[in-house]
Amino acid sequence: MDTSQYLDLFIDETKEHLQSLNEHILVLEKEPENEDTINEIFRAAHTLKGMSGTMGFARMQRLTHDLENVFSEIRNGNMKANARLIDVMFRGLDALEAYLDVISSEGNEGTEDNEDIINDLNAFLEEEKSGGQTTEPVAAKDKEPEPVKEEAPAEESASTASASEAKFKNIPVADYEISAINNAREDGKNVYGVTVYLAETCILKSARAFLVFKSVENKGELIKSEPTTEKIEDEEFDFDFSWILASTDTKENIAKLIMNVSEVRDVVIDDFQIPDGASQPVQNVKPSLAEQKTEVKKVESPAAKTGDEGADKQKKSKAKVGSRSVRVDIDKLDELMNLVSELIIAKNGLVSASVVENAQSFHEQVEYLERVTTNLHESVMKVRMVPIDSVVNRFPRMIRDLNRKLDKKMELYMTGEETELDRTVIDEIGDPLMHLLRNSADHGLESNAERVRLGKPEVGSIFLDAYQDGNNVIIDVRDDGAGINVQKVRDKAIERGTITEKQAETMTDKDFIDLLFKPSFSTADKITDVSGRGVGLDVVKTKIEALGGSISAKSVAGEGSTFSIQLPLTLAIIQALMVEVGKEKYAIPLGNINSIEDIPEKDVALVQSKEVINLRGVVIPLVRLHQILDTPEPEEKVESLIVVIIKKGDQQVGLVIDQLIGQQETVIKSLGRHITNNKLFSGATILGDGEVALILDTNTLF
Repeated sequence: MDTSQYLDLFIDETKEHLQSLNEHILVLEKEPENEDTINEIFRAAHTLKGMSGTMGFARMQRLTHDLENVFSEIRNGNMKANARLIDVMFRGLDALEAYLDVISSEGNEGTEDNEDIINDLNAFLEEEKSGGQTTEPVAAKDKEPEPVKEEAPAEESASTASASEAKFKNIPVADYEISAINNAREDGKNVYGVTVYLAETCILKSARAFLVFKSVENKGELIKSEPTTEKIEDEEFDFDFSWILASTDTKENIAKLIMNVSEVRDVVIDDFQIPDGASQPVQNVKPSLAEQKTEVKKVESPAAKTGDEGADKQKKSKAKVGSRSVRVDIDKLDELMNLVSELIIAKNGLVSASVVENAQSFHEQVEYLERVTTNLHESVMKVRMVPIDSVVNRFPRMIRDLNRKLDKKMELYMTGEETELDRTVIDEIGDPLMHLLRNSADHGLESNAERVRLGKPEVGSIFLDAYQDGNNVIIDVRDDGAGINVQKVRDKAIERGTITEKQAETMTDKDFIDLLFKPSFSTADKITDVSGRGVGLDVVKTKIEALGGSISAKSVAGEGSTFSIQLPLTLAIIQALMVEVGKEKYAIPLGNINSIEDIPEKDVALVQSKEVINLRGVVIPLVRLHQILDTPEPEEKVESLIVVIIKKGDQQVGLVIDQLIGQQETVIKSLGRHITNNKLFSGATILGDGEVALILDTNTLF
């Protein structure tokens, strides 16, 4: 069975289950008696164990199995979750995430066994069984929470079958099967009858049976299966199945191999005896040789097909780089389908209109096509949109870990998790947000003793708020800490030579705060593994601006700081203002434009040798795009300037252009990896006449 085709689905679903476990264990830490939470944890762990086992990831399955044992004891009321146990659980989840990372990149789970975590989990179980007294260390092995029966010899299983209500079930045999049994015995093989009983809680019976087959596939030849392997694959059986197996191995070893598979309740194995009167064929027609071989082939693993061919195929499976899938509501797909249908109708209408040569009809069809494509764009946008909670849901766990690492009491409050962003933006926003939250925890919040001294609540608060603002999404990360020490930033900047004493005299508090976004600028007195390594807010700023967004900071001494991120809803299609500078056409994203002004040339003033305008009481610097873009200036002198006012946070800049063309829906095309020296352009777009227009990057212009 080749499971590589299910790998993407496995990765996506495992991420969801691990996130669910993280969230519910955080709740369990605060509410140890919450039965709903305990049941949810057990269900997620049980499903995760089954999935990893079905995919053949034995190490991942084993660790999840031991976690499930602990969850089972908590669910049954035999154990209570305490801080020490919660820590070990989180270590287990981190190890499972590490397995998933390796699986995503290499297609296999690696070689890390995580024995220390397994031993710690088993030690908790043993401690509970012995009433809190220390016992011998538990062997870190895969075992079910049922009584320890997998360690019992196979004969014992057979002899105590009546006690456990497990017994070997008779298997009817045909003439050709009797012949195969006799031939196997002549070759010196033992012929065993095997009945495997699955736990009645088993969800994926056929997958579990496949793993049982796989566990003994290299130990012998399967002569017969009852029910047939086809029925087992289709789950057309109860919770048991039987084989006739020819093998040179012992009953004990085969029984142990089968019992090592999760969710196997019992196994009965004994020498197979041909029933009396079985010489009559059970079937009227003897199967062909090819049909006889089917039974054996059904249990072969990929690696057994042609030597190591299957194994090589798995090893060479393409490296995964994160998840590339989006879950889509069926209603959105229906809407998309309807619009594509209309698009085909519009195309047919255009073809008809061009044949008839009716100008009026042709224009009507073009307008219809324009409406459909606009709706289609909006519909595709909705399909690509993903709630931001897929990113922010992992942060409460991170704050909990920082709480313990920094020895600070803090709480994270989140709002707007349902706010949606384009999938491409979602994939990139996680790291910058994580950095800002760690910054708030480490630098922003004071120590608990200091907060008490200042009359603040002992527990610090960190807030993450997301909301939509027009064509942008705003994400604020704020805290109720000490705020940014502007004097400290000033002194550090002068000490490092970032600014001079003279420059510092004319700078505002906001100017000093903006220095924090300079490369390698940090005010940390000592390096910690949380922050202060010199790789600071400049990395966050670079990442945000690469997504077409912007970041700003503000602070009130003694009250806290706020870092505000502004992101575009999508990176694929934008509304843009088309302008002319010289003989070239350029696009300016509409979301960055505040207004368009007609400014008389005589109103342009000079401040420190820089051109500015006074627009309704606000002084705005001017940027003449002719000079920036190196295009020839018009020969005729103009009396007034066309100025496009662009904004970034609360800053404004005026761009002087030659001509306005108008608003246009713009498809962004990448400039490719070869053009990397010029940061002025965020991409290009193809106009209706086939001409290429560059899209100006307003962050760089600022």
